[in-house]
Amino acid sequence: MRITVSPGVRLYVDVDGFGQVPDGPVLRDKPTLLLLHGGPGFDHSSFKPAFGAFTDICQVIAYDHRGHGRSDPRPPDEWTLDTWADDVVRLCDALGIERPIVLGQSFGGFVAQRYLARHPGHAGKVILSSTSAAFNLPRKLDRFAQLGGPSARALAEAFWTARDEANTAAYLTQLMPLYNPRPPADPDARHRGRLRPDILRHFIVHEMPGMDLAPGLAAARCPVLVLAGADDPVCPVADSEDIFHALPPGLAELRVLPGCGHGTWRDDPDAAFAVLRRFITS
Repeated sequence: MRITVSPGVRLYVDVDGFGQVPDGPVLRDKPTLLLLHGGPGFDHSSFKPAFGAFTDICQVIAYDHRGHGRSDPRPPDEWTLDTWADDVVRLCDALGIERPIVLGQSFGGFVAQRYLARHPGHAGKVILSSTSAAFNLPRKLDRFAQLGGPSARALAEAFWTARDEANTAAYLTQLMPLYNPRPPADPDARHRGRLRPDILRHFIVHEMPGMDLAPGLAAARCPVLVLAGADDPVCPVADSEDIFHALPPGLAELRVLPGCGHGTWRDDPDAAFAVLRRFITS
C-alpha cells in the first residue's frame, strides 16, 4: 500500500504480521520493527523474506524511502538525509506507530543516525546495521584491495570519485559480490529490487563526501545496537566502532559477527537473528 506522509508524497509500505494479538481476555500490542533499506537507490525487497522470522515477537514494517522503489518519484532536492530521516516520523504519525524499533541497514543506517539526531525521543530502540557515520574512503579502498586485489581497489575508487554511469554499473556487477563472503542464498533476490542509480549517484556527489553523522549521535536517548560483519568491505568494522564510541555511554552495544559481511544475516542468519531477537525482546 502507499501511505501519504505529507501533501503529494506517498511511500510504499508493506506490513508483515498483526500489530495486536489475543492474550487471554485482551488484545496485546506487539512492538513495531521498522526497516530502513540500504542504497541509496535500492528498495525494501532486500529484507524479504528473511525478516518475516520476527513476526512472532513484533509487527514488521518495511517501506521504500522517498523517491525509491515503489514509492512516488520525487525531485532531487528532496533526496537528502534530513528529508528521509523526517519521513520516519511522518510515516509513524500516519500509521499511528509509537516508540518504533528502527533498524537501518547500510544507507538506511545513515538515515537512522540522522533520525536519532533530529528526533532523539521518538524511537524505542535503534539498530544500526552494517553502516558508517562518515565516508571514510581509504578504509573502503583498503578492504576492497584485500578482497579483490588492485583491480577491485581501482574500480572502487573510480566509482566513489568519478561517479559516472559506467562506473556505477561496473561497481554493482563486479564489486557488490565482494560485500559478503558467501554467495546469495537466493540468486534471484537482486533481480526483484527496483534500482534508482540516479539517486545513488546524486547522494555520492552531493551529500556523502562531507557526511559526518557522529556528532549527532550524542543526542540518542534510547538503546542502540551497532551490528557489524567482520568481513564487510564497504562499511568496515572500524566504522561501526566509530559509531559505538560516538553514542552516549551505557546506551550502546557493539556486536561484530565473524565470517559475515554486509548485512550479517546474509552470511550467518542464525547468529545475526539471535542477536537481533535478544535486543528486540530485552
